Amino acid sequence: MWNSLNRSMMVCQMLFGLSYYGVMGILTPFFLELGYSEEHTLMILGAFSAIGPLFAVSGGFIADKFLGAYRALTISCIGFAAGYALLVLAAWVRNVPLALCGIALASYFRGLMSPSYPSLYKRTFKTREDFENGIPVNYSVNNVGAFLGMYLFPALILKAGFQGGFLLSALLAATALGTLLFMRHPLCGVAAPIDQAPVGAKNWIAFFAVSAAMIGLVFYMFSNMDVGQVIVYVIGGAAILYFVSLMFRFGRAERFGMGAILLMMFLTTCFYIYYGQIMTSLNIVAINTMRGDIFGVIPIAPAASMSMNPLWCMVAGPVLAWVFSRMEKRGINWSTATKVGISFVLTAVAFGTMTLAVNAVGPDAAIRPEIFLVVHLFQAFAEVIVGALVVAFILSVTPRSIENFSVSMFSVAIALSGIVGAVFSTSIAQEKGQAITQEIVRSVYGGYFGVLTVLAVVMVGVALAASWIIRKMLAAARVAAESAEA
Repeated sequence: MWNSLNRSMMVCQMLFGLSYYGVMGILTPFFLELGYSEEHTLMILGAFSAIGPLFAVSGGFIADKFLGAYRALTISCIGFAAGYALLVLAAWVRNVPLALCGIALASYFRGLMSPSYPSLYKRTFKTREDFENGIPVNYSVNNVGAFLGMYLFPALILKAGFQGGFLLSALLAATALGTLLFMRHPLCGVAAPIDQAPVGAKNWIAFFAVSAAMIGLVFYMFSNMDVGQVIVYVIGGAAILYFVSLMFRFGRAERFGMGAILLMMFLTTCFYIYYGQIMTSLNIVAINTMRGDIFGVIPIAPAASMSMNPLWCMVAGPVLAWVFSRMEKRGINWSTATKVGISFVLTAVAFGTMTLAVNAVGPDAAIRPEIFLVVHLFQAFAEVIVGALVVAFILSVTPRSIENFSVSMFSVAIALSGIVGAVFSTSIAQEKGQAITQEIVRSVYGGYFGVLTVLAVVMVGVALAASWIIRKMLAAARVAAESAEA
């Protein structure tokens, strides 16, 4: 199953995780230091996690029609390095527009990367089964980088400053670029035909023109978040409508499969509203309340609490791959939608634990880091189920001619949920200088997490109902395909 190609791509994935999540781990204190309020900072963080996936729509289109997956990945690493270089300069001169320009550049090229990586990664495996068993491990490898970035970067900035953290991220992106360039010939050999053909001048001109316009739009969205979130909804809605229009260009079998993808996207959007809380509400609550070392011996900065998520994701990937493989050998085959329903069970447990913790907080308004460790344990296992298996589901049912764009629909779901989740999380934002008291923790934080817990329980039932519908749709797709072949 494993070979030099998929191993080299996983190295790139780990470097990307270390680079991207390292920056994610220090953006909150960075913007707070620049004078942003908690509310504005939460929206920036939500947008940073959402806008990149949103532009996976254009990334999927560009990979399918203009460049191919390999070229899109290579250019993405160049764009990442350039964006983080701008952040280095912004941190050095403390310039907000320059910082927004840097994260705009990184966000756009993250979108270009998102649909290209899984479609190229899939082609490095010999069989679909190998790919589906390998992608949870790849997800864990990404989280090795994410964990190291989120845990180490908040400590790194105490020694090297924000500019040192951003510089390290730029160098990591450049290293990922070097890995892709070193493996260029074998990766292009297994890639789609578009990667093996030269790119015409018109395609290059179209790509650079579209990219310049998109980067300008992303910068405007970060600079004007009230308008920016509306743009996210408009672009996300337009992408969904375009996907629906594509359904009518295919036969009956493909339409049923694409309809199942849309239903799965609804579940994904709902789930990632919870995932987005890791960077927004859970992060700000940890900064305000988390005190002490883990088990009294492992030091951790409050801003590094997000690192607990990828820590558990590293464990979850191999564990879930082993569990699902054992189930299949015993003839137990849960559908992807059913597994998503299980992820909502885990999410309900995670946020229920957080609700109990904030309601039991003492007069010092302090929460032990072990509570956050347990919360991230359950949420990480839920995340790996959705993050790894939904992409594999999409690739298994979508028409090959639009597979990059179809994968980008997963990113659209993440983008929409990121903004919605960020808007929700602003309800717990406090005024600058507000002291965090026991009453605020119990009433504001407790009420918020309590509502999220109840909604997660409701989503368990919704996901299981969707699982039944999706099974019917895929069965109808198989019948239609057999009729067309007869």
